[in-house]
Amino acid sequence: SLEKGGSVSENALLLMDVMKIRRVRYDTITFNAAISVHCESGEWKEALQLLGVMAESRVDSSIITSCAAITACEKTGEWSNALKLCSRVMETNAKADIVMFSAAISACEKGDRW
Repeated sequence: SLEKGGSVSENALLLMDVMKIRRVRYDTITFNAAISVHCESGEWKEALQLLGVMAESRVDSSIITSCAAITACEKTGEWSNALKLCSRVMETNAKADIVMFSAAISACEKGDRW
């Protein structure tokens, strides 16, 4: 069950575990929400791990997914990972947007790579 004292990101992962146990299929929206929670918490490693789980689960990502992961990197100045994610988006011919580029630029600034 969800813990009253648990962090939002911990509870999001617990909820995903419950979904798995109950055989509720993850979809893009599920992952977007979980990655966004990690983004808000500044947990870039966890956000990137969820991108990996998403790929392993063969769930298609969206530009929203990528932007959330890039924003998680931006919040902590993880400029290298932010730029790698931007490159992946552009390689897949996904429609990049201003949010993605702004987050990547901000990650470079925060990482003193401006």
